[in-house]
Amino acid sequence: MLLGMIAAAPASALSPAAQEFMAITKELEPVQCEKRRLRRQIAMAQAERRDADARALRKKFEVLDKDPKTAKLEKRLAELEPQVSRSGDPDDLAEISKQQRNAFYRCD
Repeated sequence: MLLGMIAAAPASALSPAAQEFMAITKELEPVQCEKRRLRRQIAMAQAERRDADARALRKKFEVLDKDPKTAKLEKRLAELEPQVSRSGDPDDLAEISKQQRNAFYRCD
């Protein structure tokens, strides 16, 4: 119980913009992982001159990119990014960076 409260404590010290940024990023994580995977596969297909595979993979990527819910969330992240980068709270960027690193390693 105490450990859960300690783990939640840093999040409450964050600015509202950083909290929203992190919540949206967490929600987008599966889509971002899939996009990263597709980018790697597209690059490999291009390097191996498998043009048909590369075209099919690009189409899958476009479908993910055009999803209205994803696009709306990504737009909101873009709006929040300047606010978070100028934040006076020293914990904001550190916590966001930590979340992004952890998400990166969870994707693979």
